[in-house]
Amino acid sequence: MAAKYVMEPFRIKMVEPIRLLSRQEREKAISRAHYNLFYLKSEDVAIDLLSDSGSNAMSSAQWAGMMLGDESYAGSSNYYRLMEVTTKLFGYDYVQPVHQGRAAEKVLFPLLLSEGKVAISNMFFDTTRAHVELAGGRAIDCVVPEARITQSRAPFKGNMDIERFKLLLEEYKGRIGVVVMTVTNNSAGGQPVSLENLRQVSELCKEHALPLSLDAARFAENAYFIKQREEEYKNRSIEEIVYEMFQLCDYFTMSAKKDAILNMGGLVGARVDGEMALSIKANTISFEGFSSYGGLAGRDLEAMAIGLLEGVQEDQLRYRIGQVEYLSALLEEAGIAHQTPAGGHGLFIDAKALLPHIPYYEFPGQALAIELYKEAGIRGCDVGSYMMGNDPDTRKQMEAEFEFTRLAIPRRVYTQSHLDLIAQALIEIKKRADRIKGYRIVWEPPILRHFQAHLAPVE
Repeated sequence: MAAKYVMEPFRIKMVEPIRLLSRQEREKAISRAHYNLFYLKSEDVAIDLLSDSGSNAMSSAQWAGMMLGDESYAGSSNYYRLMEVTTKLFGYDYVQPVHQGRAAEKVLFPLLLSEGKVAISNMFFDTTRAHVELAGGRAIDCVVPEARITQSRAPFKGNMDIERFKLLLEEYKGRIGVVVMTVTNNSAGGQPVSLENLRQVSELCKEHALPLSLDAARFAENAYFIKQREEEYKNRSIEEIVYEMFQLCDYFTMSAKKDAILNMGGLVGARVDGEMALSIKANTISFEGFSSYGGLAGRDLEAMAIGLLEGVQEDQLRYRIGQVEYLSALLEEAGIAHQTPAGGHGLFIDAKALLPHIPYYEFPGQALAIELYKEAGIRGCDVGSYMMGNDPDTRKQMEAEFEFTRLAIPRRVYTQSHLDLIAQALIEIKKRADRIKGYRIVWEPPILRHFQAHLAPVE
């Protein structure tokens, strides 16, 4: 695959300077951070690929819209503007703003899960898995086998494994609180879910009278992949595909900090405005604030309404996913294994392939992320054994599971030269890969350890 860069469909009006540290300064900085990239000061990072969540560049229209913020405690005009947009895009009877995606999970999941219940997903991401557990449930992943073969080029590696899903429906009959479809499938490498697969899951959920919830953080990227790869939808608009995706589900949670190109915000929705909607509203008022602002300022609601519409523009998505494909092509030329085809929001480097001498319990994904920071000031993160923690359902399979270093690319932030530098840094690391050592945890919290844990190099 030849590397071809897609032109940015925008002009740059404002810039933010980047502070460049020497290698010696970077080594001191990561040591002070206990070898945990979340503890690094942002000013010590040259290219920040830790997350594409809330780290995007908002448009001139969004910034202008923020000046129209109606900061009334109840009934803000920006809330009604947001509801108009969500009705158009998703067609849900009840949509509730919250301050971010994990707040949506905190509001919804306790209404569906309790002690002894299970939740099944094509694959849970870290905070979603944590909120299942905090609600008393057990999270079970059921992604297609192709997702675990990084060099395979299956078009929809984020899909639910339908045959295994059917077995799980029987095995846990009477104990399943919710089924969650994550689009795109972040933990599997930002891989898309086909509409055909989502429809099959929806039909099985209806057959078993189970609620289906869409984890819709990257709904627009997933719709773009459907348009590109699913023959039936090649002539359908992104908006039409989005609408159909949401109509197949009963609920949705969304971090609007991704595809709504926002710095802060989230949504939770119910397709039918009934008793569950009242419960969602009650939880929001308890945890987030009054239902018409949900922990956000009026200006944030307005920026979200604008960002949701910008996020489904096809030229924006072509550029967005084109950046990831460009970086993927550079790494393929260099023989650096990663999840292919390229996902929607970033590159997932196969750390197990690059660092085969580092066992899973010394965290190869984290070791590569640390080495990338030392090499060029690039901050990524582990999506592997370090992030997965001590959950028995994942830990017992860990040697056969993903060991990714995720490079999540913020929207409308970096240009071609930044991506070229990322590729060059990885090429340099590959030359000395056999000398890179693993890490051990010296302190960790009981849940979501990768955000806070302290590590030390293995000597």
